[in-house]
Amino acid sequence: MSVYDTFAERGFIAQCTHEEELSALFAREQVLGYIGFDPTATSLHVGSLIPILSLMHLQREGHRPIALVGGGTGLIGDPSGKTEMRNMLTIEQIQSNALAIKDQLSRFLDFGPGKAIMDNNADWLVPLNYIEFLRDVGRYFSVNRMLAAESVKLRLEQEQGLSFIEFNYALLQAYDFMHLAKTRGCRLQMGGNDQWGNIVAGVDLSRRMLGTQVYGLTFPLITTSSGAKMGKTAAGAVWLDSERTSVYDFYQYWVNTTDEDVVRFLKLFTFLPMAEIEELARLTGADIRQAKQVLAFEVTKVVHGEAEAKAAQAAASAAFGGAGAGDAEGVPTTTLAKARLVAGIPAFQLFSAETGLCKTSSDARRLIAQGGAYVGDTRLTAFDQPVTLAMAGADGALWLRAGKKKHHRVIPE
Repeated sequence: MSVYDTFAERGFIAQCTHEEELSALFAREQVLGYIGFDPTATSLHVGSLIPILSLMHLQREGHRPIALVGGGTGLIGDPSGKTEMRNMLTIEQIQSNALAIKDQLSRFLDFGPGKAIMDNNADWLVPLNYIEFLRDVGRYFSVNRMLAAESVKLRLEQEQGLSFIEFNYALLQAYDFMHLAKTRGCRLQMGGNDQWGNIVAGVDLSRRMLGTQVYGLTFPLITTSSGAKMGKTAAGAVWLDSERTSVYDFYQYWVNTTDEDVVRFLKLFTFLPMAEIEELARLTGADIRQAKQVLAFEVTKVVHGEAEAKAAQAAASAAFGGAGAGDAEGVPTTTLAKARLVAGIPAFQLFSAETGLCKTSSDARRLIAQGGAYVGDTRLTAFDQPVTLAMAGADGALWLRAGKKKHHRVIPE
């Protein structure tokens, strides 16, 4: 069974060029395959997990992954899947983000001689001479075909249109593939299905300029069963950096997976054997929560390590089971002056400004009015109801809950 079969079995493949040839290549020799990561922030988020895991699968099965940080293309901005132009980042911001993402990817892949490779396309894109690039590379591109690309057509239909700088992005991504094929012997580029046009352009450019057969494979764009984009919550993106999304909140994100999505996500986002996933797929009714807990633990283990996954699991047990049910250290916690808690803090203020359980005071008022705000097992009934230390649990902490799934612990000092 080749890594191609693994991808197919677990649902990683949306489209692929020369499927039979690529499958045979995986079975015959070690393949170098790459994925690009845009340095638009200091951290990747859950939307990048499928690309990261695909590179991990490559390495686990004896192939060599190339993680390409887009320090050069990041100066342009990928228009694929975007309805408007991204905010332009400074060169300094791009460089800083690229370094942070390099460090983050090192948690997932084993880099070193003969192992995974880390490249930054700024190394070869920034020194390019524009006239030479147009003569040597631009002549292989048809404007007609570029205009037919879905990402381009989408933007042309928008009021803002498509900038000339973004229109060049496809050429640069294709050049990346050709450059890696030439200098590294890279035979495969992978990416989200919105990258299909850019990837095929790279396959074609490598054939034309090098006479080399390379391959492209895209992943389905993952949405939840409700159609929502993966990795987005009411609070914003779910980041892979614990400074931006706590390990506890990351764990809870996966526990809150819908029943319809849990088996699909176990295949995509964990390394559990398929036989074990099939056993979990047989769970029904309330027992499905067990599968969700396995999913949350396994994904958290991949991203943050086993120790952090166990701590989040224990914290979730404490939060949902009450004080004493588990280790509460991983539950989001705020320390407030004991005197303030004895006197009482208005509920809407405690749930918003003091703890961040709600984004704004208005959100907190709305939550309380709808009956979704609790301290321990006590439901709050008025937005300005004083929450006092007398409402603390046996452990001396106030356990706040917003709805069924968001918890916060307040302890006196």
